[in-house]
Amino acid sequence: MPADPDCIFCKIVAGELPAAKIAEDEHTVAFMDLNPWTRGHALVIPREHSRNLYEIHEQDLAATVSAAKRLALAVRDRLGADGVNLLNSCEPAAWQTVFHFHVHVIPRYEDDPLRLPGQPMQADPDELEKVAGEIRGG
Repeated sequence: MPADPDCIFCKIVAGELPAAKIAEDEHTVAFMDLNPWTRGHALVIPREHSRNLYEIHEQDLAATVSAAKRLALAVRDRLGADGVNLLNSCEPAAWQTVFHFHVHVIPRYEDDPLRLPGQPMQADPDELEKVAGEIRGG
């Protein structure tokens, strides 16, 4: 898909907007998030524009996830992160605000204040089986 002239991430890829780049390769660019949740929070994006997870080409998805893994290892080894969260938001209901596929690489530290926005609930086994059947299409 061609670059979207209104997409801020396409503009970063094209060099039209500044970014604190960490790494880049033939398929991806990694740069610091302007609104970090923790120290070292960064984004990995494909160079080619795709709106979200639903639309990204498989090879761009694979390249982006591989780049996210490399970045996760770097924040572990160079920033001393105790763990990492990878986050992708797909569509506004899932908190997507920039409509160019991206993966957040969020370093986690034992003493950081970041917490999940919700709490897991106990599931009813019959409901789980019903939903699994709906997803399987049967």
